[in-house]
Amino acid sequence: MGPGNDTQISEFLLLGLSDEPELQPFIFGLFLSMYLIIVFGNLLIILAVSSDSHLHTPMYFFLANLSFVDICFTSTVIPKMLWNIQTQSKVITYAGCITQMYFFLLFVELDIFLLTVMAYDCFVAICHPLNYMVIMYPQLCGLLVLVSWIMCILNSLLESLMVLRLSFCAVLEIPHFFCELNQMIQLACSDTFLNNMVMYSGIILLAGGLFIGILYSYSKIVSCIRGISSAQGKYKEFSTCASHLSVISLFYFMGLGVYLSSAATQNSHSSAAASVVYTVVTPMLNPFIYSLRNKDLKGVLMRKKGNTFALY
Repeated sequence: MGPGNDTQISEFLLLGLSDEPELQPFIFGLFLSMYLIIVFGNLLIILAVSSDSHLHTPMYFFLANLSFVDICFTSTVIPKMLWNIQTQSKVITYAGCITQMYFFLLFVELDIFLLTVMAYDCFVAICHPLNYMVIMYPQLCGLLVLVSWIMCILNSLLESLMVLRLSFCAVLEIPHFFCELNQMIQLACSDTFLNNMVMYSGIILLAGGLFIGILYSYSKIVSCIRGISSAQGKYKEFSTCASHLSVISLFYFMGLGVYLSSAATQNSHSSAAASVVYTVVTPMLNPFIYSLRNKDLKGVLMRKKGNTFALY
């Protein structure tokens, strides 16, 4: 392919985490193991919430949705990566790359929306316990999840359509293990001003705005907990949202660390390796955080151990 623009792109090359052939079996085994843990762990939470009536509450409804999104999130990128390692190929089609980028954006944004909704749920549970079931009634919970899906679908669709308008240069190598929006924009030969504007506006309005909502909810939670006189009461209320706070901290701080490291270094492989933290490690740790720190969920999983789960 000659230099210059080419709007008839057929494929890209995903360079992955390493060019060293001897490391490929290790990377394959590591990511396959983590993927199986992610799918099994999050599926176990979904089945536990579905099968036990004691967990049919808003908190666990949102948790089951988060687990489902985490499975979809990692399934968007890891299977293709494993397939490329197994077949010793780095190729991904243009259509496949755009599709992967769309679903990656969709599920990342859904993660952020659900974490924000769960922060609001914790706020209502701690600050308005007597009116909790009145405020967080089932229709509202379903509506919050539905609105999250609609907004994420529309924003991801906008971002993907904006990429379709770009033409690309002769160098079609993506220094990553999946098709990431920023990397796609950097490969373009045409003007990317609108793409960058839409991308950074989305980051500021969605990620930034939702993070402010999370901070507001937890500022109210802290105020409520400080008003409790007994130390035991404070600990009990804090334990209600401890798991969620741990997941939020892990997701946001790891994601922020990735983007700060990307800005500070020109090593694309280092940036790709850092992305593993929030694309793979965080979804893998979420089930452990919730099952180990949440007594109700831990109790259900212990009671169900060895039995076959039945979906209601």
